[in-house]
Amino acid sequence: MPDKFEELFRLQEVLNNFVFTKQDLRDKNGKVLTMAALREQAMGAEPLGPNTEVNEWLRKYLEALTDESKELGEELLWKWWSKDKLDMQNIRVEIVDQLHFWLSLAITAGMDAEKVFDIYVQKNKVNIERQNAGYSKENKNEADNRGIG
Repeated sequence: MPDKFEELFRLQEVLNNFVFTKQDLRDKNGKVLTMAALREQAMGAEPLGPNTEVNEWLRKYLEALTDESKELGEELLWKWWSKDKLDMQNIRVEIVDQLHFWLSLAITAGMDAEKVFDIYVQKNKVNIERQNAGYSKENKNEADNRGIG
């Protein structure tokens, strides 16, 4: 059985490519857009500017992720006086909807499951070190993020 995290990345790439083809979404050269093309551009040697397809699709996927986060927020109860109940089934679906767009962001940025895991482990270590150092906005320093990659 394949690694579940790697399989999520594979399934998301297949879904995105299916949508690109079905919607006839094309790159700047007129070819049907693919996640492989976006990943290749993201991992290229040239610095990427605002008018690149990577920037365009990162923005689109972030907007979709933000919208899904709002939809999740609408499912959460805030009226403490209310007799309403959480709809956990729909909450779980909204979280998975977020995951779809999060995976799309990661793939578009040139990451796969292994790269995400590697960066996560490094960032987790930084976060623990920050907590041990009494993390606050007064001593926040982004220099510890620069070595992550």
